[in-house]
Amino acid sequence: MSRDKIELGLLGEKKAQEFLKDNGYKILDKNFRTALGEIDIVAKDKDCICFVEVKTRTSDQKGSPLEAITKNKQHKLSQMALLYLKNKNLLHKSARFDIVSVMQNLQEADKIEIIKNAFSLDNRYLY
Repeated sequence: MSRDKIELGLLGEKKAQEFLKDNGYKILDKNFRTALGEIDIVAKDKDCICFVEVKTRTSDQKGSPLEAITKNKQHKLSQMALLYLKNKNLLHKSARFDIVSVMQNLQEADKIEIIKNAFSLDNRYLY
């Protein structure tokens, strides 16, 4: 991954965190790493644990952020989320997967959107 893409991603994650805080979320963890990969943001929205994937773009030429979360990525996020819940003794809490889309625009204000409950936990990882 190029340095510019990494910097864009980090900037998007920072903006997503501020957006989430402004919308009542409490940030619990950032960049939670496992052997499978990384969860960008873990937050709490009321009584729900939210695993937030951040997608930052400068245009929509490569598709929407939701399209970027493939089935394979959903499986990995499910596994990582279960590891997080187990490690933090939070398996009894409700949880969901949100996606924050950050459209970085140089000519006008950034466009930030959230897709709550974007996909469901892959149940085959519960056992």
